[in-house]
Amino acid sequence: MTQGVLYVVATPIGNLEDISLRATRQLSEVTLILAEDTRHTQNLLHHLNVRTPLSALHDHNEAAQVQSILQKLQAGDDLALVSDAGTPLISDPGYRLVRAALEAGIRVSPVPGACAMVAALSVAGVASDRFAFEGFLPAKTVARRSRLAQLRLETRTLVFYEAPHRVLETLQDMWEVMGARELTLCRELTKTFETVRKGVLSDILLWVQQDTQQQRGEIVLVLAGAAPETADDQENNLRILYVLLDELPLRQAVDLAVRLTGCRKKWLYDAALARGKRDD
Repeated sequence: MTQGVLYVVATPIGNLEDISLRATRQLSEVTLILAEDTRHTQNLLHHLNVRTPLSALHDHNEAAQVQSILQKLQAGDDLALVSDAGTPLISDPGYRLVRAALEAGIRVSPVPGACAMVAALSVAGVASDRFAFEGFLPAKTVARRSRLAQLRLETRTLVFYEAPHRVLETLQDMWEVMGARELTLCRELTKTFETVRKGVLSDILLWVQQDTQQQRGEIVLVLAGAAPETADDQENNLRILYVLLDELPLRQAVDLAVRLTGCRKKWLYDAALARGKRDD
């Protein structure tokens, strides 16, 4: 018996006209569509006049559903995997299923299309030959700043997703940890209130503070990487800090590092926390 194929199908991130002809055909031809939110996907299928049955596959049930889905594929059924918007597995559930299918020798085929990360990079006006996608930063302030401190020396362009209710806090932390860098804020891409704003981090922060409309919708942040020379200087400063941390309590090491390097105390403190050092 011929096994089925698992199609990983990209769907629009806002504008329904962005659905591809192939994606529409594939969704109509498979036996079952695995959707992150069946109600959301049903609206898309209604728009496309596709009547394929839906089944929920999300973070909370994926592990439990994998074996039964594999059985359908092994029995010869073609299935489609979709997320609420964009390309599945890009900060969305599904990797457990895809991995299990590959390990079982089942063909997994991409049906490419919209992706908010790629769409944002295409309009950000920054170097995109090398970039790092970080998805969502941690929700808690300490963990978020710690992660940003770990990324401070990264010279590649950095791309983040952010929830609207946290975007202001995230921009504030970015400014405090990363300093005066170029940032492009992309909001509601392909939708009615699409916004792309490029500027220095501090200016974007002030703009979002003053215009609460920018704290709504789906948001992608594209942050310029560290300048190579800046990265080299900061790496040397970190070496000094790490030597001090090996010999002294955290606060004493940070205070001495400030005097030796001239770096901001907040950045050195966050770097110490990112290394795993805690207050004694």
